[in-house]
Amino acid sequence: MTTRLDHIVIAAATLQEGAGYVNEKLGIEIPAGGRHEMMGTHNRVMSLGSNIYLEVIAIHPDMKVPGYPRWFGLDDPHVRESLKGGPRLLTWAVNCDDLDRVVENSGVPLGEVKDAKRDDLEWRVAISEDGRLPGAGFIPLCIQWMVDFHPSQKMLTSNWNFVCLELYYSRKLWLEQALDSIGAVDLVSIHEIEDGERPELRLLLNGPAGEVVFSSAG
Repeated sequence: MTTRLDHIVIAAATLQEGAGYVNEKLGIEIPAGGRHEMMGTHNRVMSLGSNIYLEVIAIHPDMKVPGYPRWFGLDDPHVRESLKGGPRLLTWAVNCDDLDRVVENSGVPLGEVKDAKRDDLEWRVAISEDGRLPGAGFIPLCIQWMVDFHPSQKMLTSNWNFVCLELYYSRKLWLEQALDSIGAVDLVSIHEIEDGERPELRLLLNGPAGEVVFSSAG
């Protein structure tokens, strides 16, 4: 079972807001991605090098509302309320070569494996029944690409590269064990914080303006 870091997810109330947020931070217009018919969402995507990419996702205002909760917790009232304050780093995703085994081995319920597609991309993804993020976003979305290339290879190559993803969490041992069960513990840097401190995800990128940080705190 091999698990790799796949992409970082930024959510926004609207895709335009999300694109503006990235432009403000990086000085680059993140290209359009596509629509997810099964979830009523759309995105913009950009390569961060080394088969990793950045995704900005939002609910599509004109698409049919699915008869079940959307992925990434986008129908969760707490998530929707937080996005009123602006786009933010929401979660991360990993890809694996045996998603069924990852779901079976996981110490945290990851949900049901579903088939998904967009344009020339096909993948399998584990989604919880209520659409909420496992571990409130600290446990990654788990997918398995069903194509013979990584999507980032067809995305805009920018001058911004992935440095690391840092997770600040009060239950460090629990998080390490949960990530280890899906083969992802070595993909991120985990920092323990005190009880009562706000958990946070931080994405560090390096590019023309030096080092830039995206945070789940907004």
